[in-house]
Amino acid sequence: MKTAPVHMVVGGLWLLAAATGIWVLLRYENGPGRSGLVPHQWPAESRIGRPHDRLTIVMFAHPKCPCTRASIDELNRLLVRCEGKVATTVLFTQPGNMPLDWARGASWNRAAAISGVSVQADLDEHEARRFGAETSGFTVLYGPEGHLLFAGGITAGRGHAGDSAGARAIASLVAGTSTKPGQAPVFGCTLLDRCVSAN
Repeated sequence: MKTAPVHMVVGGLWLLAAATGIWVLLRYENGPGRSGLVPHQWPAESRIGRPHDRLTIVMFAHPKCPCTRASIDELNRLLVRCEGKVATTVLFTQPGNMPLDWARGASWNRAAAISGVSVQADLDEHEARRFGAETSGFTVLYGPEGHLLFAGGITAGRGHAGDSAGARAIASLVAGTSTKPGQAPVFGCTLLDRCVSAN
């Protein structure tokens, strides 16, 4: 029985490794992140300002996650559609053992450039834990009376801005064309991960 030439075996193994690598990357890119238990009523202990005459959007973001840029860009587009009907805050993870300016950078500046958006640091993820946020880009929408209307992501994949089920759901809720609470998968790095690459 003849054996296959060494170069054919090596070539076959290389193709198998390449296919496996592509599959892993696609699975990562299209795999949603985790989210915890999201309170149905605005947490009384939260220090995020919430007006009682408008809806409130809060996005939780990791300042070093490369996926955060797409989430912020999508938030910008979403707020144009919302026409000033929501109060919006973006909270960036700020580990207590890191310098006070650790959360500041390109993503912080990008969010701060959006008209009407308040940008703050979330020291040791206290607010993220209150709202069940575990993945960068996790976004919640609460009504004027503090009832949860939406929880999830507003991008269609990791690092992909553009139309998404989450953004459409929020826009419909803000416009009043939908009253049904919504949710969508969130794509991004974990908020607790200190080792994601800088953006």
